[in-house]
Amino acid sequence: MLSPEIPSDEALRQQALDDNELLDTPADPYLDTLVRVVREVFAVKTVLVSLIDHDRQWFKARIGLEADATPRAISFCGHAILGTQALIVEDTHNDPRFNDNPLVLNNPNIRFYAGHPLFSAENQALGTLCLIDPQPQKLTAKQQSLFIDMAALVEGYLKLRNDSEQTVQLRAALSREQRKAMLDPLTQLWNRAGLNHFLPRHQQQADDLDLQLGVLFCDLDYFKKINDSHGHAAGDQVLWETARRISAAVRPQDVVTRSGGEEFVVLLQVHDQQELLQIAERIRSAMSNTPLDIDGLHIKLTISIGATLRTAQDAPNDALKRADQALYQAKGNGRNRVEFAN
Repeated sequence: MLSPEIPSDEALRQQALDDNELLDTPADPYLDTLVRVVREVFAVKTVLVSLIDHDRQWFKARIGLEADATPRAISFCGHAILGTQALIVEDTHNDPRFNDNPLVLNNPNIRFYAGHPLFSAENQALGTLCLIDPQPQKLTAKQQSLFIDMAALVEGYLKLRNDSEQTVQLRAALSREQRKAMLDPLTQLWNRAGLNHFLPRHQQQADDLDLQLGVLFCDLDYFKKINDSHGHAAGDQVLWETARRISAAVRPQDVVTRSGGEEFVVLLQVHDQQELLQIAERIRSAMSNTPLDIDGLHIKLTISIGATLRTAQDAPNDALKRADQALYQAKGNGRNRVEFAN
């Protein structure tokens, strides 16, 4: 196996990656949508937006792979960032650089790889958009051109994101080590510690903007049946897809967290109860209207939601408790519904 070389300007490259505040951040609905479309277009099992860190490659967006990172020393993308054009390996078994790579010999059993480097505004390679499949493949000239275009979309979005107000706020609010401790590796959402961190800040922002803090407590219905019938691996995929659907149903400024198990909590700044319930209904519909495709299984799943608005008299966790009570009311009233607690 040939480990990737370290670029001669590695210090500058790593600094550009760190400055972009992409590592160890929550999943992005736009990138999640893009990798899903790319997978359909190229008919491969896995598509990744991979970022090359000091000693790992970390996946900002992924579909078709459960792991959120792999060691840099065995990464294909570590090789891809050394050039300016796409690195295409049609069959790893015929390539001495990769034929004995652990990612070839073991899961995910890579036979085909294509990775296009993604560059920062300073022209430093941050990572790649890559295609992976367990079967050998050959891209046509048209497919290669389309792959370049898809990579340009990802790269352009990352540059826009770097200049966004959200990224500026993230830089000011949390260090990278803090983010690592607050990120759920399975769903790539903020975890319970993240919820506790953002709750008082969201409350203060709502007050400053003369808005109300809304809380949505979301819980998958009959999730235990998924684990019992299809196994915990399928259950993990259901949680991952649920996180994607909830994030896509809310707004960019809303904070989506996985508080534990199959429970998700969303913090929102809204004008009134009607606006809060409209967003809650979007989440409920996103889950119930379309079955989840899990390894070829079409799993129909619903979600129950408890909603509330923080009042001026509330202690810090009162709104969370009230939304949780509303969730249990939704469960008791038949599930697959939204209940509001005054």
